[in-house]
Amino acid sequence: MPQFDMPLEELRVYKPPRAEPADFDTFWTATLQEARKHELDAVFEPADFGLQTVDVYDVTFSGFNGERVKGWYMRPRGSQEALPGVTEYIGYGGGRGFPHEWLAFPSAGFAYLVMDTRGQGGVWTRGDTPDMPTGANPSAPGFMTQGILDKDTYYYRRLYTDAVRAVEALRSRPDVDSRRIAVTGISQGGGLSIAVAGLLSDVNVCMADVPFLQHFRRAIDITPRDPYPEIARYLKIQRDKIDTVFDTLSYFDGLNFAARMRARALFSVGIMDTVCPPSTVYAAYNHVTSEKAIREYYFNDHEGGGAQHLQEKIDFLRQLWLP
Repeated sequence: MPQFDMPLEELRVYKPPRAEPADFDTFWTATLQEARKHELDAVFEPADFGLQTVDVYDVTFSGFNGERVKGWYMRPRGSQEALPGVTEYIGYGGGRGFPHEWLAFPSAGFAYLVMDTRGQGGVWTRGDTPDMPTGANPSAPGFMTQGILDKDTYYYRRLYTDAVRAVEALRSRPDVDSRRIAVTGISQGGGLSIAVAGLLSDVNVCMADVPFLQHFRRAIDITPRDPYPEIARYLKIQRDKIDTVFDTLSYFDGLNFAARMRARALFSVGIMDTVCPPSTVYAAYNHVTSEKAIREYYFNDHEGGGAQHLQEKIDFLRQLWLP
């Protein structure tokens, strides 16, 4: 795929105005307060998958509306001290899969929780968390337009809330150093990382790879590949709902969370990315005011930096926390 977005020199300074609702903070404060009325009740059950170097736990905790969310928790076997923690979120259509798919961070010396994605996990890794209260089983896309006519019913209200509660579940463990917490993920997982870092001011590090859920209006206008075109196809039929849809999306746009982030940030971007266009990534990155860096992968599409960038993230955290 050739470069299709802005030239690199324009991308690096691209900082569009944010469409932020006046009640943005009130909405998210109320949403999280409502979720916290339910006991977190984080349960960590030891699980044997034949792995010899990490301890594995099957995780269940209360997310949005107290609904139970799954995950895996792993840490280096034999480690006694409280370790810095990493919470990872998963790309669109994926679920928590199996523990052996997530060995990099616990093998590198971190306490690690990967959160299952409610309702997803029917495309490339399997999921185990239904999207309640309907009880919808893990399924294939699309999720982008579920409940999109109202901010209170939009799918991502539930998912962003789950993501915050996942950090709280990780912090609940005595073998995790709650003063050293990072969030990370690729694509949708990167977007969730930015949202959580904007909602939890005491998250220390946000590592967002080729993040999705940023600068919705531009993404929907220019992106040829799903998931963003799910919204365009919806509006092609629901012609009179354009203003309503974009009003809802303004409560979930990563630009507004990026501007609130206090965490140290490490982003990545594929300059030829046709799923999450580089202009949408830079739009979020350039609104971050905390200490930050971005890794540019000029000839890469949505795979971004792949395994090379994963090593960058491990090195980044180890230099911060595991000298």
